[in-house]
Amino acid sequence: MNESISVRPVGSRVSQWGEGPIFWGDRLLYVDIEGHALIRLNGESGEEEVWDMNERVGTVVPRAGGGFLCAGDSGIYSFELKTGQRENLADPEAGKRPDNRFNDGKCDPAGRFWAGTISTVKKTGDANLYMLDLDGRLSLKVPGVTNSNGICWNAEATVMYYIDTPTKKILAYPYDNASGEIGKPTLVLDTEQAGFESSPDGMTIDAQGKLWVALCHGGAVLRIDADSGEILGQVDFPCVETTACAFGGPNLDRLYVTTGLHKTLEEPDAGKVFVVDGLGVRGVPSFPYAS
Repeated sequence: MNESISVRPVGSRVSQWGEGPIFWGDRLLYVDIEGHALIRLNGESGEEEVWDMNERVGTVVPRAGGGFLCAGDSGIYSFELKTGQRENLADPEAGKRPDNRFNDGKCDPAGRFWAGTISTVKKTGDANLYMLDLDGRLSLKVPGVTNSNGICWNAEATVMYYIDTPTKKILAYPYDNASGEIGKPTLVLDTEQAGFESSPDGMTIDAQGKLWVALCHGGAVLRIDADSGEILGQVDFPCVETTACAFGGPNLDRLYVTTGLHKTLEEPDAGKVFVVDGLGVRGVPSFPYAS
C-alpha cells in the first residue's frame, strides 16, 4: 500500500460491534449491532446522530423515496429517522430459527435489497441469503449459509461477490441485473489458504473493480483482485475486530472502516469508526432500495 496513507479514528462513539457502513448523501450510516443503535456520522466534523433501535440491527440502506430499510432481530423493516416509525416488511425465519437474526446486506444496482441471516449459535448451514425485490416480495437466493456477510456487485452488474464468513471464502456469482438471478459461484479467494487466521467479513468494491474486505479478528482490510484473487494490498488497524468497510467523502476516496470490541483485549479506539486517506483510489456510489 501507498506509504502516504493515514489511518485515524473519527467521531467519539465506541460501538460494541460496529457494522454495515454505507455512505449516503454526505454522511456515513452504520449500525452498532450489540448496542442496538443506528448511527449517522459526519466524517468531516465527527458529529454523530444516534437512534436506539431496541434490537440488534445488522444493516441499514437508504430508500430512494426517503427513509431507510433495516434488517435485524425482527426481520426487514422500513424506518423513518424523524418519527421513528417502522413497518415490518419480511421476517422469513420468525418462529423457525430462534437463534438466527439478520446480518449484513446491501442493495444491488437495480435497487433490490439483499440481506442474509446469521446463526448466533454458529449452527453450520442454518442461515440464508434473501432478496427483497422492488415489489416487496422476498425470495431465498443462497440457502445453507452460517454467517451471511459481505456483498457487492461489479460496475457492469454482471457479478455479485459474497462472503459466508466461516467458510473463509470470497465467492463470485454470475449476475443478471434485470432479474436478480444468480448463477453457479466460483472462488475468488480462500483467506485461510492465503495464510490468514482471521475471517473475511464486510466488503466493498472500488471504481477499478477491486474488492476491499475487512478481516474480523484480523485488524486489517485487504485489497483483492477480483479476477485473479491476488492480494494487492493491506491496511492495518490498531484493533483486531475490523468488521466492514465503505468508501465515502465528497470524492468517494476515503475508506471508512467499522470496528468492534474484543472480548478480552483492551485496545485504544476499538469500537470506533476509522477513516483511511491517501489510498489513491475511489469507491462507487451506493444504491438505495428503489421500491
